[in-house]
Amino acid sequence: MGKITYLVSGMTCGGCVNRVKTTLADYAEGVEVTLDPPEAILTNPITDLSTLNSALSKVGKYQLSQIEAAPESNIHAPERQGWFATYKPLLLVFAYILLVTFAVEIVNGSFVLHRWMPNFMAGFFLVFSFFKLLDLRGFASSYAMYDVLAKRISLYGYIYPFIELGLGLAFLLNWHPYFTNLATFFIMAFSSIGVILAVMNKQKIRCACLGAVFNLPMSTVTIIEDLLMAGMALWMLF
Repeated sequence: MGKITYLVSGMTCGGCVNRVKTTLADYAEGVEVTLDPPEAILTNPITDLSTLNSALSKVGKYQLSQIEAAPESNIHAPERQGWFATYKPLLLVFAYILLVTFAVEIVNGSFVLHRWMPNFMAGFFLVFSFFKLLDLRGFASSYAMYDVLAKRISLYGYIYPFIELGLGLAFLLNWHPYFTNLATFFIMAFSSIGVILAVMNKQKIRCACLGAVFNLPMSTVTIIEDLLMAGMALWMLF
């Protein structure tokens, strides 16, 4: 029968990918499941589509559907969305944080870099931790797909959003700036290692920077995001 590719609905994180793959493994010689795109490739399946969907319904709200042939002109439609459309949620978050922090500087009558940076970083960590906490389990599953520590200690994926929340509050309250910046530098620099390795290995996985709410692909944008925070923290140490 060869390989058959199905679209998979209902997957939101790495944990979903693992559940779908484990369930389908009993019904084919080989199974490959990806989140982006949400597909399952079965090698020599031994049963029909309805049986596969029946099995998946027992482990979650997942469903397979056959991929219909599309006109050649539409095959690459997702790529035509472009870079901006793909990263629009992330760009909007940064734009809002910049807007608010620059407004604070305007109210103060002058732009002071060492006053603006802590406010920007407070906004960054508070907003990003908020999105992660909307679906803590989904974030932890996605984060464990690439983070060096979360791969080995799954609990770290559940703790990390609270670390960001704590850093955001520390920057907002100007709590022990030296310690806060030092902790931020090491945490963000360490976090970037897993991202860099994932991008270098060309892994097609979801970036967990905005939690499991948005389907953002892992890319150099994520590396820049982590290194930017690490760099700003290092700058404020001196």
